[in-house]
Amino acid sequence: MDTLPVIVAVDGSPDSERALRWAIEAARLRSAPLQVVHVWPYVTSEGRAAAESGIGDPVLDELRKTLDGQADTAGLPGVEFRSLSGLTDTLLPALGAEAQLLVLGSRGRGGFASLLLGSNGMACAAHSEGPVVVVPRPDRAGAGVGADGEVVRPDPPQVTLGVDASSDEPGAIGFAFAEASRRGARLKVVSGYAWPMLTPPSFEYIAAYEGTQQEYENALVEQVTQTLAPYRERYPEVAVTAELRNADAAGQLVEASKASDLVVVARHRRRLPVGRRLGSVAHAVLLHAVCPIAVVPEETERSREAE
Repeated sequence: MDTLPVIVAVDGSPDSERALRWAIEAARLRSAPLQVVHVWPYVTSEGRAAAESGIGDPVLDELRKTLDGQADTAGLPGVEFRSLSGLTDTLLPALGAEAQLLVLGSRGRGGFASLLLGSNGMACAAHSEGPVVVVPRPDRAGAGVGADGEVVRPDPPQVTLGVDASSDEPGAIGFAFAEASRRGARLKVVSGYAWPMLTPPSFEYIAAYEGTQQEYENALVEQVTQTLAPYRERYPEVAVTAELRNADAAGQLVEASKASDLVVVARHRRRLPVGRRLGSVAHAVLLHAVCPIAVVPEETERSREAE
């Protein structure tokens, strides 16, 4: 079993408190330690002293009082509070190498309240070595909100996975199946494609697909079926449904998020001369999904993933 912690970034904002609640549940489901991290955004004498001593951080001190003796954390292997001092958009992504899961809210203190996703969330999703979960605010369009002001969780529970039928995504697929299994949730697999297939002018010499749309869709269905087969065998308890549509994948995932506990997407980083950026689907889902979003590195399935 994975002994690495679930790490959650906090800053005292309502968004980070929401992320903390989600992280506590994730740690409990994984029987994993929980690490609560506060990054002082500037290298100050107070921040340096708190980071070195582990005390004197007002954000963590308050959370210690709040969580002390709570039933939600009582069964965890351990709860650690950690204070760091430095640049948040550098330190937070680096924490992904130390965790089986990195969790944060969609917005923190400061910045522009009207933005749907903060720079720290985008940096972590793009650069973290491991899976990152972003917990959005309940005021996103399409969210069903209860009397407590929080998003109403679906019944029955559902994990939604976005899959590109033309590529292999072992990290995201394995993560989604494992998450559905530990949550007792059904798994909805969503994939989109474009028809007719358009070929850029510079690649006109490449032969376009010559079959019909139905033939092309059948080929994609077969590919998705083969890709999911070993995971279905590994997680026979997970009920799986798959949808392949001639439609925008990001739009389908955002719509599915309204009836999901979690949406899982592969990172698909685009390597550009100015740096690395998220793929368009992951970027759009992070901005608009109403439930928590897990962004999983596209490289080979990590050995730290809990079975």
